[in-house]
Amino acid sequence: MATASTPAPRRSGRARTLARSEAITAYLFIAPYLIVAGIFTVGLLAYAFYISFTDLSASFAAANAEFVGLENYLRALTDTQFLAAISNAFWYFVIVTFFQTIGAILLAITLNARLKGMRFFRTLLYSPSVASSIVMSLIFLWLYLPTGFINYLLGTNIPWLTTADRIFAPIWSAIGLADAVPNFLLGPSVAWTSIMVLAIFTTIPTFMVMFLTALQDVPGFVYEAAAIDGATGPAAFWYITLPLLRPVIALVVILGTIGTFQVFDQVAILTRGGPLQTTLTPAFLIYQKTLGTGTQAEAGFAAAMAFILAFVIIAITLFQRRVIERD
Repeated sequence: MATASTPAPRRSGRARTLARSEAITAYLFIAPYLIVAGIFTVGLLAYAFYISFTDLSASFAAANAEFVGLENYLRALTDTQFLAAISNAFWYFVIVTFFQTIGAILLAITLNARLKGMRFFRTLLYSPSVASSIVMSLIFLWLYLPTGFINYLLGTNIPWLTTADRIFAPIWSAIGLADAVPNFLLGPSVAWTSIMVLAIFTTIPTFMVMFLTALQDVPGFVYEAAAIDGATGPAAFWYITLPLLRPVIALVVILGTIGTFQVFDQVAILTRGGPLQTTLTPAFLIYQKTLGTGTQAEAGFAAAMAFILAFVIIAITLFQRRVIERD
């Protein structure tokens, strides 16, 4: 026998007034953040998108700028400096993201062991991430000097940060194709590789903490059940640990990708894009073009390059997420 449903009781006028008052109070508390974010994030982003279609110079007077349509975007896609910067950023992304992710996983597994004094080693290994990127860059600047510690340790006198030789060039030379392949396939320069080592050294500890936290959330009975079935050592790592770490791996890879395409501090301090533009990055080039540092100021052109870079980052991260999180 069907029964009529009981209608939901209506809120009284007093309850509605109280709910409205609470909502207004909440919005007043978050109003400072919304105002700042609206002006300095959404507002500036919209303004940058607008000037990317103009020939605005460093004066930032939009009234004096002329609308040029897609000219800045088309120019960026054929600009030799921007293409070189994207090429450098690609090698940086491939090498740094791979080694920092693998290194962070291995270091987290090592530090997850129940051994005496492990807290001390966790703190010690995390310390490079505490210092700012500028401080670490200055430290490595001293290490990379021809008379620095690295050359002293290796018994060499290599100017690491001023060497434009490509690291894969000897391989292509060995098979007689060094003159036939484009510079991109010759790999990053020695100077760029040196900066990559700095980035890997300083980012592994940060991502190690993420993996260590994820490992400590894995129930012990999972490994005990796997051990009964004979899955121990490398098999347990491959079939249990890595699948359980998949969400964290996706997060680390995406964060690493964004960071590698936006590298700026190390280049600005150590090489300023040299030698021969082998360490030039999109972020540093955009900075130069916007403010006219060492080049002609072209804020509109720089804004177009920034949005192209944002599109590249979004496309790569979406692809990575789809691949990593695929069943």
